[in-house]
Amino acid sequence: MTDFDTDTAAAHRMFRSFDGMEGLPEVAAPPRTGLPGQSLVAKVWPGVLAAATVALAASWLAQHYTAPVMLFALLFGMAFHFLHEEGRCVAGIEFSSKAILRTGVALLGARITVEQMLQLGVTPILMVVVGVASTIALGFLASRALGLSRSFGVLSGGAVGICGASAALAIASVLPKTKESERDVILAVVVVTALSTLAMIFYPMLVTALGFDHQRAGLFLGGTIHDVAQVVGAGYMISQKTGDVATYVKLLRVAMLLPVVGVIAVVVARGQGAAVGGRAPIPWFLFAFAALVALNSLGLFPKAVVDGAGEVSRWCLVTAIAALGMKTAFKELAAAGWRPVALMVAETAWIAALVLVVVTFFT
Repeated sequence: MTDFDTDTAAAHRMFRSFDGMEGLPEVAAPPRTGLPGQSLVAKVWPGVLAAATVALAASWLAQHYTAPVMLFALLFGMAFHFLHEEGRCVAGIEFSSKAILRTGVALLGARITVEQMLQLGVTPILMVVVGVASTIALGFLASRALGLSRSFGVLSGGAVGICGASAALAIASVLPKTKESERDVILAVVVVTALSTLAMIFYPMLVTALGFDHQRAGLFLGGTIHDVAQVVGAGYMISQKTGDVATYVKLLRVAMLLPVVGVIAVVVARGQGAAVGGRAPIPWFLFAFAALVALNSLGLFPKAVVDGAGEVSRWCLVTAIAALGMKTAFKELAAAGWRPVALMVAETAWIAALVLVVVTFFT
C-alpha cells in the first residue's frame, strides 16, 4: 500500500462522523445510561405521537360537528394506514392499540360506584345482566349461521350489550389473535358507533311516542343505546331526570365489563391450554378497573379526580382507536361484506326488544 493510500484511509476514518467534519477525531460513543424504560419510550414515541395527533384532530371535529369522536378517529386512522406498514411509527402504533387501550379501559372504573348500581333497585340490575348475557349469547350462536367466526359473535355481542366501542376494544384484548382480529375490531367499532348514533336520534322519539315517564324513559335509553356519550346525549335531550337515570343504567352496563371480560379471558385461556393448575391469567386492567370501582365507592376520589380519570380514559380510548385504524386497510373492511352488519343489527334489535318488555311490564 502506498503512502497516498494510507493517508487517504486515515482521512476517511477521521471525517466519517459529523464531529470529524469539524476537524475532530472520531471518538467511540459512551455506553447508554438513563432511566428504566427510556429505551421503550424512544422506540414507541413516534407512533404514539402519530396516533395522538389523529385523536386530537378527531376530537376537534367531533366537538365542532357534534359527531361520534370514535368514528372520526377510526376513519382518520385508516387514512394513515401507510404509517403501520413500515418505518419508525410501527412500534408506537402497536403500543397505542394495546397498552394505551388497556389503560383507558381500566380508568373507566373511576366513573362507577356500587351505590350508583344499587340505587336503581333489583329490576334494572337483572335487566342489565340478562340483556348483556343474552346479547352475547345471540352473537355467539347467530355468528355461525351467518358464516362468521364465533370470536366476532362474542365481540359484537359484547359491544352492543355493554358499552359500544370501549367494550369491543376490551373484549378484543383477550380474544384469540387471528389474521382477522384487527379487521373484526374495526368492523365492530364502525357498526356499533353508527347504530348507537341512530339510536341516540330515534330512541328519544320512541319513548316519547310510547308515553314513558322520565324514570322509564331513562331505563330504556340507558339499557339500549350502545355508547356512553350517546346515552348522555339522548337522556338529557328529554329531561334532567331522564338523563340521570339513563347515565346510571349505562354505567351499570359498563360495570359488566369486569365479569364479562374476565369470563372470556378464562374460557380462552383454558381453550388454548394456557391455564396452569386450573388457573387462568386475568388481564391486569381488569384488576385495575375493579380497584378503581372499589376506591370510588368508598368515596376516596374527589370529583376532580373522577373527572380527570374520565377525561384521560377518553383520550386513551380515542388514541387506541386511531391506532387500530392505522393498522387496518379499507380493502380489508370491504371484503367482510354485509353479514357483520346484519348480525349487529339483530343484536341491537334484540336488546331493544328485551329492555322494552322489561320497562313496559316490570317497572
